[in-house]
Amino acid sequence: TSSGVFLLQMGWGDLGAFGEPSKETPNLDQMAAEGMLFLDFYTASPLCSPSRAALLTGRLPVRNGFYTTNGHARNAYTPQDIVGGIPDSELLLPELLKKAGYVNKIIGKWHLGHRPQFHPLRHGFDEWFGSPNCHFGPYDNRERPNIPVYRDWEMIGRYYEDFKIDLKTGEANLTQLYLQEALDFISKQQASQQPFFLYWAIDATHAPVYASKQFLGTSQRGLYGDAVREIDDSVGKILSHLRQLGISENTLVFFTSDNGPALISAPRQGGSNGPFLCGKQTTFEGGMREPAIAWWPGHVPAGGVSHQLGTVMDLFSTSLSLAGLQPPSDRQIDGIDLLPVILQGKLIDRPIFYYRGNELMAVRAGLYKAHYWTWSNSWEEHSKGIDFCPGQSVSGVTTHTQEEHTYLPLLFHLGRDPGEKFPLSFASEEYQRAVERISGLVQQHKATLVPGQPQLNVCDQAVMNWSPPGCEKLGKCLKAPESDPKKCSWPH
Repeated sequence: TSSGVFLLQMGWGDLGAFGEPSKETPNLDQMAAEGMLFLDFYTASPLCSPSRAALLTGRLPVRNGFYTTNGHARNAYTPQDIVGGIPDSELLLPELLKKAGYVNKIIGKWHLGHRPQFHPLRHGFDEWFGSPNCHFGPYDNRERPNIPVYRDWEMIGRYYEDFKIDLKTGEANLTQLYLQEALDFISKQQASQQPFFLYWAIDATHAPVYASKQFLGTSQRGLYGDAVREIDDSVGKILSHLRQLGISENTLVFFTSDNGPALISAPRQGGSNGPFLCGKQTTFEGGMREPAIAWWPGHVPAGGVSHQLGTVMDLFSTSLSLAGLQPPSDRQIDGIDLLPVILQGKLIDRPIFYYRGNELMAVRAGLYKAHYWTWSNSWEEHSKGIDFCPGQSVSGVTTHTQEEHTYLPLLFHLGRDPGEKFPLSFASEEYQRAVERISGLVQQHKATLVPGQPQLNVCDQAVMNWSPPGCEKLGKCLKAPESDPKKCSWPH
């Protein structure tokens, strides 16, 4: 059985199946109608790189090294000048799937380090078409180089130079390129009868948002909606391709997101978190709860809805299970096998840990969520107009200083109050019962936690994408400055 994981920055409230009012995602809604909708599915971090590292290792970012200790509870990712990346000691899903004869491809954003030792083909992938970083830019190629786009081992150009993104109109054909890559890869594997793992990690909904010409101006939601419509169309084409090739019943496809929408870009370039509080960068539900759909015709009962607490790390364990493999036993794996949930509708009791950098911010067990720390972003950032909770200030909950609640956690019942607006009374029996249970889970978790070596602490201008492999053939090598390693600074 093959598997495909689609990962992109999209909000819980961006899909018609989750109630988006303009109903502009017919293919994803159809995927949900034919498969199973997960209503309580989470990412492992409210930011892109750590959540991608978690998906591919099955481990929390605090274990796999995708966090910083520079400043308490800071979010950190992998910009161009980051020195770190995915450590060799981590075992990635594609490395393990190779043992079962899988061919593995990543299309789109890797984001687990861009230096040669972090290249995805060194970590289990057989093919790559995409980029090590996000499509930020254009840069001047003197202070900062434009981001390269790779085919397998070597770069084939750079964003804004060879891969155009028009920042005025939002036009770019990248999603179409990524779609074609997916269709071609699936055809090739079907022809050679190889099981495959496809990781389709596109980034059109990440600011600066882009869409191709035929989708521009077609959405009620502006440019962001245009990008969502193009992604929806692409998912529809991939699923119908699997059907036409006669392999849909042998392929589990899972659609989800790496974090909630960046509300700092809203409303023009940011998505919707539906009823949830805040967005990307925060450990409120809007930053961490994601849309999720499992599709496997003939296996997943159509029209299923699950309240299983799931996380992107479960895709690691579930994909291994699908391939008949056991997860590695020499390390803590945070993901669980969701096959009993997907195939038999079972519910597995497990907590969700919400981390921000090196701090456990909140924990969910059942319908209760306890916040041990609250922090939206600093007053200094907020006063510059950086707001991760626009229009959603909740007194004592969305805080601009780091507030500790270790001794009296803020507690919410997410069934009655999915928007985290009404903390339960500390004096109530309900509060005491729930907090007692969650405290036990936290003690257990912390007692066995061995943090990984933090990968996101050191930055150096010299390691940026100056001369990626293949640049000589294209005449695109740039001169790097002198090495000058510094402690990275992370504002939020």
